[in-house]
Amino acid sequence: MKKSLVFISLLIVFVGTQFAAFSQQQRFPKPEFESGYTQPVTSMPVPSSGMFALLDVLVLIAALSLITWFILKKRSRTGVVAVSIFSILYFGFFREGCVCSVGSVQNVVLALFNPGYHIPLSALAFFVIPLAYTLFFGRTFCAGVCPLGAVQDVFLMRPVTLKKWLQKALGLIPYIYLGLSILYAATATDFIICRYDPFVGIFRFNATFFMFAIGAAFLLISIFIARPYCRFFCPYGVILNLVSRVSKNHLTITPSNCIQCKLCESSCPLDAINKPVEVKQMEDKRSATRRFILLSLIIPALMVVGGWTGANFHENLAKVNSKVRLADEMLHFDSKTMNESLEIVGFRTSGKPVKQLYLEASEIVKQFYYGGWILGAFIGLIIGLALSGLSTYRYREDYTPDKGNCVSCARCLKYCPVEKD
Repeated sequence: MKKSLVFISLLIVFVGTQFAAFSQQQRFPKPEFESGYTQPVTSMPVPSSGMFALLDVLVLIAALSLITWFILKKRSRTGVVAVSIFSILYFGFFREGCVCSVGSVQNVVLALFNPGYHIPLSALAFFVIPLAYTLFFGRTFCAGVCPLGAVQDVFLMRPVTLKKWLQKALGLIPYIYLGLSILYAATATDFIICRYDPFVGIFRFNATFFMFAIGAAFLLISIFIARPYCRFFCPYGVILNLVSRVSKNHLTITPSNCIQCKLCESSCPLDAINKPVEVKQMEDKRSATRRFILLSLIIPALMVVGGWTGANFHENLAKVNSKVRLADEMLHFDSKTMNESLEIVGFRTSGKPVKQLYLEASEIVKQFYYGGWILGAFIGLIIGLALSGLSTYRYREDYTPDKGNCVSCARCLKYCPVEKD
């Protein structure tokens, strides 16, 4: 009943906000997502946007503090839902999905590799602050402060559990996506996370049919599969996953000692609860040693194969860069049989020497060659570690959250009959 009311309320808010958006003038120009538009470098924000940026950071801190209190102290799923709806309304529809912690990964990478780029302080804050909270309290940002995760969580009605092997396979996609986004940001090619964000176009009411269809598909899938974008696509989630593993004050299923009632066993829609492992299920030392030696050989081999594969595809990856694409078009242009594109006309009008364009494009392709090696080796490492995780047994006495994959949504808390001491 409560879920249905939340779902209906969200739809009403969505329709109402859409009507208001069409009846009022937009505060900011709407960026295009499929026309090759590239966001300009911002060296200093204008005063009005600076005020909004400060407000955004303060609201982010307040929302993170509040939801962390709801999760760890009050142990309240209702409080998490309330903050989730607020985040959808404020960070989603009101602030139109920007500044976004997920997309801020690219701003940070570009600032590290391009000295001429001055990262907005708000983007840096949105990158660092959720990481700081995650380090101490787990992924409370994902629980309901991130509008992308919150909107999926609210839509979850009939959760189904995926097979373990399928979760592992799909779980590799965010690492690949993170690697690609870092590569394209480091080479100043594109911000692919922002360009292909499935929900930001909906938040801004300007999505193309293709992107609207993708966003709608994610929301429909979210009714049955918990947080499909967060689990199987979000690149920022990869970083939060790693940081959360060492979090000291992470959410616990039981407020006291586990009594092994097993009521929480199937309560997590993300399948992020570690079940007890008996001693007799653990492997012997000889088997563990053999497996360790085998993985010590397989993981480096996977990294070398992955790096070699990435390096061989570097030219294809580089063609996403507009300068490389223009150089390739100029190189293969035949004035007798082909008409000049707008890009070629614009380049000729600039008066820039073609030789200089080729040199710049060649340097970018070289960057992609080394980047392809690193990206491929990284993916090979992730695959090797995933194989290692499938064959690793850890002795556990209680039902505990998987700190990396748990998003602290607090759905499991109501299943525990143990009272707080």
